[in-house]
Amino acid sequence: MVAYAGRTVQLRRCEIAGSRSGGALAASGALAASIEFAESFVPEDAVLATARSRAAEVGCVPIGPGGGATLRMLAATLGARSVVELGTGTGVSGVWLLRGMRPDGVLTSIDVESEHQRLARQSFVEAGFASSRFRLINGRALDVLPRLADASYDLVLVDADKTEYSDYLTAALRLLRPGGVVAMDNALWSGRVADPAARDPESVALREVAKLVRDHDELVPALLPVGDGLLVAVKQA
Repeated sequence: MVAYAGRTVQLRRCEIAGSRSGGALAASGALAASIEFAESFVPEDAVLATARSRAAEVGCVPIGPGGGATLRMLAATLGARSVVELGTGTGVSGVWLLRGMRPDGVLTSIDVESEHQRLARQSFVEAGFASSRFRLINGRALDVLPRLADASYDLVLVDADKTEYSDYLTAALRLLRPGGVVAMDNALWSGRVADPAARDPESVALREVAKLVRDHDELVPALLPVGDGLLVAVKQA
């Protein structure tokens, strides 16, 4: 009787484990579907699709559609007139930003790759933006940023060398007006930032800047799980 009872208990445990496993798989599938739905919630048009194709051709990875929509919303919320972008790419994030900025707003975009900026210019023109709406500066971000004016920008987007994110944060705090926003793409780095065993230079740097943003007295932060992670923070007055 005891053996039988033990066997019965064991079977029930297996059934429960199987049920839990099936539930976990279902939950995982539902989560993946929800993420995909959120990423495509605001659809991209032909201009952005073309900009993405250009990015694939030259080997750069632009912000995802969900992150782009978030940038547009942030720019619109801020009524942004002046935005700095570190990492022009082929213009995907720039188009999203410009579409959220005021009609007289100017995007200043910095990138070390002149060919990327040539393609980005095409994307901006195809999106209908006059050349007066953007200025493209070719060069290393940390060399260019000191030339930009203090407290003159509404939003700073960081999507450049991950190992330099802490330095970009320091520069952004100087550039932003009170109430301005810093946004950092790739804040989750394909799940590696959340994995303490990931010790590659990029993961370590992103983990460090996330802590700096979270603990900074002048910032009100949030880590948004859109795309590859978007770390955003408002600079308090």
